[in-house]
Amino acid sequence: MQSLEVISVNLWQILISLLNLLILFLLFKKFLFKPVNKMLAKRQNEIDAKYEAADSAKRAAEEDKLLWDEKIGTVKAETDEMIKKAQDSAKRQGETIVTKAKEQADGIIRQAETQAKLEMKKAEEGIKKEIVEVSAALANKLLEREINVDDHRELIDSFIEKIGDEE
Repeated sequence: MQSLEVISVNLWQILISLLNLLILFLLFKKFLFKPVNKMLAKRQNEIDAKYEAADSAKRAAEEDKLLWDEKIGTVKAETDEMIKKAQDSAKRQGETIVTKAKEQADGIIRQAETQAKLEMKKAEEGIKKEIVEVSAALANKLLEREINVDDHRELIDSFIEKIGDEE
């Protein structure tokens, strides 16, 4: 049988082990735990700073976007106004051109009508002269046949009236 001394509990040894454990804990706390916490806090601060910088950059970008949207809206309104003015100007110019063209066309029509009336009067005068000449020739022929003057006048008047009615 074996002796129980191997299994015995030595109180001093337990106290020394606990003391060693306490010393190691304090050393770790002083030399390892505090520096690691400082390093973690420093990294956390850096990360927080980066998040803040990102948030401020995002806010600045949103402000810039709003500013650009406002500028684009203003530019769009200005271009719409310019286009409207150009369209109005083009419309006015078109109306002016159409009005001038109508006036010129009316002038040409009036001139053509006047010229046609003059030509008609000239033609009437020419026809009247021919009528007179024909009438004179007819009168000569009729006189040769011994027609009296009243018959001759009736014949000429009826001939002139027929020509006047045809026109």
